[in-house]
Order: sequence, then C-alpha cells, then structure tokens
Amino acid sequence: MGVEAYATNERATGRTWTVRLDPVGRGRADVRVSCSRPACAAQVLPSAAVGRTAAVEHLKAHLRAGPAPRPSAYCACRAEECHTHIRPAGPRERPAPWRCGGAVVLAVVTDREGRWWRVMECCSRCAAAHPTAKIAATAPAPDRAAPAGAFRAAAASVPMVPAVGPHFSHTAAGASGAAAPHEVPAPRSERPPRPPRPTRQRARRGRIAQRFVPHELRPVALRDELTELGELFRAYQQRAEPDLAMLAELHARKAKAFRAWAEVTADTGLRLDAERAEQAAATARLQHLHRSGQAPEGDGPAVTRLLTASAQWNHARAVLTHVADHSPLPGPEARLLVVMLTLRTAQSGVGNLVGQDLKGLPLPDPEHLVGRLVECGWLDIAGTVDELIASRPENPTRIGVPSLTPDESDPGPFTFGRKMRPKLSGWAQRVVGEKKLRKAKTAADARLLALALATGVSLDGQLGPEGEGLPLEALASWCAVTPDELLELVDRLTAADWLTEVAVTDTVLTGRLTERVLPLSCPLT
Repeated sequence: MGVEAYATNERATGRTWTVRLDPVGRGRADVRVSCSRPACAAQVLPSAAVGRTAAVEHLKAHLRAGPAPRPSAYCACRAEECHTHIRPAGPRERPAPWRCGGAVVLAVVTDREGRWWRVMECCSRCAAAHPTAKIAATAPAPDRAAPAGAFRAAAASVPMVPAVGPHFSHTAAGASGAAAPHEVPAPRSERPPRPPRPTRQRARRGRIAQRFVPHELRPVALRDELTELGELFRAYQQRAEPDLAMLAELHARKAKAFRAWAEVTADTGLRLDAERAEQAAATARLQHLHRSGQAPEGDGPAVTRLLTASAQWNHARAVLTHVADHSPLPGPEARLLVVMLTLRTAQSGVGNLVGQDLKGLPLPDPEHLVGRLVECGWLDIAGTVDELIASRPENPTRIGVPSLTPDESDPGPFTFGRKMRPKLSGWAQRVVGEKKLRKAKTAADARLLALALATGVSLDGQLGPEGEGLPLEALASWCAVTPDELLELVDRLTAADWLTEVAVTDTVLTGRLTERVLPLSCPLT
C-alpha cells in the first residue's frame, strides 16, 4: 500500500533523516556511510576517519541544497513522542511531558561517539532539550501585526454603550430613553433540559513491534492501519493454538504498512523492518504448507522434514561452513569428529560427551583423534581421554571448545539460541548414523558427503539451487578428499539409496536425493 492510498489535507509533520556510519564487518577497518533519504546510495570507505568526514560533508550538502524549515510544520520530536523531553519525576512529582514552543528550526543531533547524525525539523524548545543539538536554520516568524485600518474598522463596528445605567439588547427605542419592561426568566424547573455535552474521547495510542504509532502520523488511514495491526498481533499472541495462515497474512499487512510508513518519514529502520516482515510472511506460509500436508507449489504431498524452518536450515549450513574454514586437523575422520563436537558445544562453548557418542562414529581410532585435538588446544576435556571413552550416560564427561566460548568482546560465530543447538545436533546424528549408511559401513568421507548433499538441495531434492548441481571441487574440499576419490563416494551413496539420477561432469555433480532421505534435507531457499 503506497503513500498515494492515504489521502490527507492535514498539517505536515516535520521532516527528519539520518546519516549513519557503520562497520562493514567484524575485524575490518572499512566502514559504510548510509543516508535514510531514498535517493542516497550507501558508500564504503577505507577507514572510520575518512567515513566520518564523508558523512559530515554529505549532511552539509543536504542542508545547503534542502529547503528551509517551514514555519507551519508540526514538530518532528513531538510527532515521534520523543521521551528525551520528559522531565524526570521527583519522589512526589509526576513526570511532565515537554511542551513545544518557539520557532521551527532545522536541528542536527548526533551521538557522542560520532556514529550517526540526525536532522530534525522541530520547535526550538525541543532542539534545546537535546544536549548535542546544533541549529542549522530557523524558519522566519509569521507576521502577526495587523494593519491599523483593520483596528479602526473593528472599533467602528462595536456599538457604543451608555455611560450610565445598564444596557439591554431588548430595550425599546423612545424619546424618553426609559427602559421598557422585560420578561422575568421562567423558573429552572420549567426550563427544557439542556442537551448533554459531548464527551471528548482521548485519541487511541497505537503500538506495533516495540514502536509507538504517533497520533500525528499522517495519512490517518496509515496510522489506523498500524494501530489495528498492533492490536491484532497482540491478540494472536493470546491464542491457544497457532494459525500460521493468519500469521502470514498479518506479516504481509505489516510489511505493506511499514513500507508506506518508511516512505512518509524517510526512515531506513522502518524499511528494514518491512523487509523482515516480508521474510517472516514467506516463512510462515511455507510452514503452513508443510504442516497442512501441501507442497509449496500447492500440489503433491509435502515432505515432513526433521528441521522444519528455513532459519534452521541456514544454521545447519553455517555450522558446516565454519567447520570447513576452521578445522584444526586434516583428514575426513578429524573433520567429521570436529563437526559433531562443534554441534555439542556451539551455543556456549561447553557440553557433555560420553564414550558411546565417539564409538558410534565411523572412526578407526577415536582415542588418538581426541588426543590430537586436546594437544593442539582446540578441545578441553575434564579428565583423561581414556576416562572420556569409558564414560557412560549417567556420568558424562564435560568438554569445552575455547574458540566457541563467547565473551564480552566476541559473542561467538553462531547466532542461534540454546533450544536450537540440540535440534541441529540431533539432525547431524540422524544423517551420519542413517540406517543404510551404517549397514554399508561407509567411512567418514562418505558421511561428510551425505551432510554436504543434505544441505545443498532444492525443495524437491535436486542438487544445487534450482537443480543446477554442486561444484565437485567444493564437495571434495569439504570431504577432505581428492576429486577422483569423490567419484567413488558418489557411487557409495548411490548404492546406499541416497542419490538417484546422478550425472557427473568435469566440474559439477547433478542429481537428486531419494524420497527416502528427503526428510533429512535442508533446502536452499
């Protein structure tokens, strides 16, 4: 729903826009300068000092080229219900909101670290309440002086009142000037009852996605839509049973409304919220199709997957990518062991392990591999390697991976929470210990290939995005084998009823997973 759908002739809200300086990525020196105005494209600069200079020059260019503040504009701070202007209450005082007043100004507000600069068209009182605000321009005061002729005309139209005695509007004109008798008002009991005074209803204050909807937001239809959506989301949270179709519709309406809100206010944060709402709507629709037994296209049976959401599939791929980039030891056996231990400790850097967890993996010498991981410093265990191999479920061994342990400066490589970790670990164990792979006594390299193929398929099981296939070089690198050895692994998975319709070229492996193992797949979406 665009801004054109909301027609209004009410008072214009003050303009506001923001210029930001953000890091491009962790451990990198370059920065990104972005402006919330729609026509401004972001640019990447080599250092924070260069980026700060460019951001200030960009802001000055806007101030020089932009229009002056409008005397009749509604204060932007008040429109956003800015809490900066609420005086803190004492022990016996109630908090008092800031009162707008003074001329309309263009104020530049920045944070003390120099990471963002915000321009607001607001009143001079609100600008003074910001400790870092600087006035860039002031609107001319409206001419309130009326011409003298208007005062004379007004004075001539006022009737003269006699200096002596009261003057009543019903007095009869006569030569004597005596007051005519007038009627005595009727008793109060005989008067008709007065109509009741209309009660003033307080404006409804909307709230959606931790944001307050300003009552001054225009168009009014947009404000009412946001307010209603906030109430519908809160009502949905009180439902006893989820309705994913309804949730998808709510997210779609939220995306459309937030996009219109962003066009009105030129707020980049609202535009990003609209994109996230669109993604949430697509995810909710896909989950609804899976749970209702439909295919994504609407025809054919759906696949009941062990991991049901696209966020879980992306987390599984993130773990495999991290292990490929940070594996401490060479060889497929070490790579497979590092995958399983990473999933055991991914969220907090620590976890529990028993001997059966290691004995169930296709490792010819698990004691030797665990010892090498401890020696290189990648793994910490409570006790000795022999005690770990002998431990049982009633007395597990505590293990830790220092590189995965979060601290104040580094939250760790993964973003999923405590409940997601056991789901991912259980999924990997199901893939690695799949029945036919176990019966065929496939080695660690073949099971690594099974993990890679499970996370590299389309929704219908074809290898690669939209069935384009997977690169042989990338698969061989992940399995820690040569490209020639990879072809033998493909034959093993085909014999184990994992792959079908296989075709191998010099660079790409195409085919599809069999229906039997589709529930273990994590599609590329």
